[in-house]
Amino acid sequence: MSTPSAGASTPITLDIEGTTVTATLFDNTTARSLIDQLPLELSFTNYGGQEKIATLPAPLLLEGVPAGNDADPLTNGYYAPDQALVLSYEHVGYYSGIDRLGEFDDLEAVRDHDGAFTARLNRND
Repeated sequence: MSTPSAGASTPITLDIEGTTVTATLFDNTTARSLIDQLPLELSFTNYGGQEKIATLPAPLLLEGVPAGNDADPLTNGYYAPDQALVLSYEHVGYYSGIDRLGEFDDLEAVRDHDGAFTARLNRND
């Protein structure tokens, strides 16, 4: 598991069909390239009973990030092979192509949302 940069984090919000979830993005190359795409409106689906995923409109940069990672609940991640933003609500083991982007603060708002949902991501600073 990689440790996020000690630099400042960027606060964001995920507006999930009327529920606002706060999150932070770490100061790393991949997270900064996501910040450059905000605001975004994304369609999430459940994946594997562990996470919600949405395809991003453009790939994120991977310079200087590990080849893979794992994710704890409440982790924002990026799965490069599918160009997907990932919101983990269960522990996900190590996979090649995963990078940790940050954390979100409301497990239930993500985990307990049945079926597909749309979320709008915005900077919150």
